[in-house]
Amino acid sequence: MGRESELAFLDQTIAAVRTGESRVLVVHGPPGIGKSALLEHVESAATGMRVLRAVGVESEMELAFATLHQLCVPLLDSLKDLPAPQREALQTVFGMRAGTPPEKFLVGLAVLSLLSDASESSPVLCVIDDAQWMDRASAQVVGFVARRLLAESVALVFGARERGQDLLGLPELEVTGLGKADAGTLLKAAFHAPLDEHVRDRIVAETRGNPLALLELSRELTATRVAGGFGLPHAGTLPGRIEQSFVTRIEELPPQSRLLLLVAAAEPVGDPTLVWRAAERLGVTPPTALNDEIDELVSFEVRVIFRHPLVRSAVYQAADDEDRRAVHLALARVTDPRVDPDRRAWHLASAAAGPDEDVAAELERSAERAQARGGLAAAAAFLQRSVALTVDPARRAERAVAAADASLRAGDLAAARASVDAAERDARDEFLRARAHLVRSQIAFSAGLGNEAPPMLLAAAQRIEPFDADLARETYLQAWGAAALIAADGESLMAISQAIRDLPPPDGTPRPIDLVLTGYGLLVTDGRSAAVPVLQRATAVLSDLPAQDVLRWGWVGNGANAAVWDDEAMRQTYVRAAEVARGAGALTLLPIYLASLGIATTWTGDFAGAATIAAEAEAVSAATGVPIAPHTKLLLTAMQGKETEATELIATTIEWAGQDGQLMGVTTANWAAAVLYNGLARYEQAIPAAQVSARIAELWVSVWVLPELIEAAARVGEDGIARGALDRLAEAAEPCDTDWAQGILRRSQALLSDEIAAERLYSEAVERLGRTKLRPELARAHLLYGEWLRRQSRRVDAREQLRTAFDMFVSIGMDAFAERARRELLATGEKVQKRTVDQAAGDDLTPQERQIALLVREGLSNPEVGAQLFLSPRTVEWHLGKIFTKLSITSRRQLGDALPRDE
Repeated sequence: MGRESELAFLDQTIAAVRTGESRVLVVHGPPGIGKSALLEHVESAATGMRVLRAVGVESEMELAFATLHQLCVPLLDSLKDLPAPQREALQTVFGMRAGTPPEKFLVGLAVLSLLSDASESSPVLCVIDDAQWMDRASAQVVGFVARRLLAESVALVFGARERGQDLLGLPELEVTGLGKADAGTLLKAAFHAPLDEHVRDRIVAETRGNPLALLELSRELTATRVAGGFGLPHAGTLPGRIEQSFVTRIEELPPQSRLLLLVAAAEPVGDPTLVWRAAERLGVTPPTALNDEIDELVSFEVRVIFRHPLVRSAVYQAADDEDRRAVHLALARVTDPRVDPDRRAWHLASAAAGPDEDVAAELERSAERAQARGGLAAAAAFLQRSVALTVDPARRAERAVAAADASLRAGDLAAARASVDAAERDARDEFLRARAHLVRSQIAFSAGLGNEAPPMLLAAAQRIEPFDADLARETYLQAWGAAALIAADGESLMAISQAIRDLPPPDGTPRPIDLVLTGYGLLVTDGRSAAVPVLQRATAVLSDLPAQDVLRWGWVGNGANAAVWDDEAMRQTYVRAAEVARGAGALTLLPIYLASLGIATTWTGDFAGAATIAAEAEAVSAATGVPIAPHTKLLLTAMQGKETEATELIATTIEWAGQDGQLMGVTTANWAAAVLYNGLARYEQAIPAAQVSARIAELWVSVWVLPELIEAAARVGEDGIARGALDRLAEAAEPCDTDWAQGILRRSQALLSDEIAAERLYSEAVERLGRTKLRPELARAHLLYGEWLRRQSRRVDAREQLRTAFDMFVSIGMDAFAERARRELLATGEKVQKRTVDQAAGDDLTPQERQIALLVREGLSNPEVGAQLFLSPRTVEWHLGKIFTKLSITSRRQLGDALPRDE
């Protein structure tokens, strides 16, 4: 794309935003290619728009939310209009209030709301130049915002040398060099002497049309050097060539001018007052430092701005270590420790020639402040530098453990491993070594090392136990969860469970974590009969678990409800867990809870609700960039009998989840396959799929899949397989006197029983499941009962059960099972037409539209809906317009009549 085309494309971007659309664009290309000039064109074209500008600064990459703060400062007066959780999140990360570190995606939603509100009065243009140097926290937030813009009059334009991981997948404009003709024209204008045509072509080729390279080369080439091309230098790598050109110019400046440039390069904010105050401490004054040559490299106006980012890096890299340290020390001395303690600490660290305990301690305090704002990457950077400046080995090990933990939570596993290595090398006491081992174990868990992580976590828990009982118990629970969910064999799960059984009882009344831990240990070592009483006590308190526990270990503990077959408690617990995760903005955890809630909802036959939950989980996962298997969608499409969609989704999930180490994804996919093939009456295909899920150490899906295996094996005469599965199901269900457990067990037992027992068991299954909200399971009990009655030649009785099953399947939307029931009805001699679920009002709404419609129907405002679904209020309004059109209504009040109340 040539320059004219690039400019036209940018003009179209601005024009689209003026008409109420959102636009995101990453303008990227090598240094000197002209990105900044294009961004300046965008700004000049944005007449009548509000322009917000930020610049990534290389030396500020360790300061959390620094770039974001630049962008948002003009909007902070509007913070008062945000919902409280969003307002508090931004105030916390910007250091305006103390509070719990917010999830970075809640910060992103707050920024999205700020921009949405600002765009109400006029379109907004956000320009972020040098985006490759944004601090990680800012990059994650603006990446989130960029992916959520939809109906706001907002343009978000980045300029970057290369696209970082947080900007990947966004619309892009790659800026390339000038064409031969334009490059030649620029070169001719810059180089006044006659230029040989072949020499010109070589220069253009070697610079690849890079405008800055052409201009800088023209400065250093004389007429004699370009005569015939014999004096031309080799281009080498362009950034290096360009920077060297700047270095040459810098070296020709007087010492005072060079020192002033170095101060400006080391001061990231561009505050001229700070620059001059620091320069004066070094003996530099304006009369001695300013001249025409320096004006070509940097301007001292409202902000100190280098003419090109490469000038800053060239200045800094060309200086010797002693000068750099002196400049940073001067900047530290003039930086107010009360207003900007973190930048001061970073300058002091850069000024240190060797270990310095005072500076290391200051960096440690900066890390604490960064963590309080949710800047984990910044905290890790401060701590890593603090470690390097620490003299005392014991203290260095303590800080290295903290650095490892911060790096792990920031997602930098390589840095976490390096810090753990340092901690283990320097640690002088066993507790510190145990904590280092715990972080190493958590790294293995985060890296998806399924078989390695559980024994490592077990060892960490055992080593920590003598020093910190509470931390040890949480680690035991994490180890148990890792073994139950991601380990491929049961050896680790048994070893961890035995270790849990050997733990001394806690003092006083058992806490929820104590009940869960004890129950899980018993579940594996002594069986479900021994575990059920304890897990039932845990179930009674899990629905009121404190929010901090939900966020810390609820992902493991909430499985206690399913272990005792309490479907009502399971739904309640996961509804609340999802609400807690949403309220805390814990978007990395939310999809896990939504997966469990989605499966529980699918089991009730509320397929519309399950689809909505699946859509939310998918949207949140996409926004965070953390993939998770589509658990709800797998089971939902299988129950619906959507063969093409389900088989494709199952195959895709098995492939990528297997490669990604998500054993639960593979397990759920095979369970879904068994459900699908039983619905289609392809029992031979259901058996191997069910067997895959039944063989693993995991204790939930491996049990839920057993009824599928029993049904399929019984239908094809594989009684040995069916009875083995039934024994396992009985062991899991008999100790639990719930209607869910006993109804499923009776239904499965009936498949392998004689005539007298079968009828009693089928009848009991229908009765027990009829007392639950598990409509699909009840319908399947009627189906199996009717199929058995037909095979007993009791056609009239069979028709009653089969008709009930058929009507239920149709009303729920289980098309494959409905067809299976219809064929059985035909075999009884009854005429029955194919039917599908009646088209209800709003069935053509997308899952997200349905979710918005239901929330608005319940009286939530657009900001409240947006806060729950991680959308801006304007995006909610945009969706409502489409919803009203589809439902043929004109107001929010009409949603109550347009959507049935049972949804």
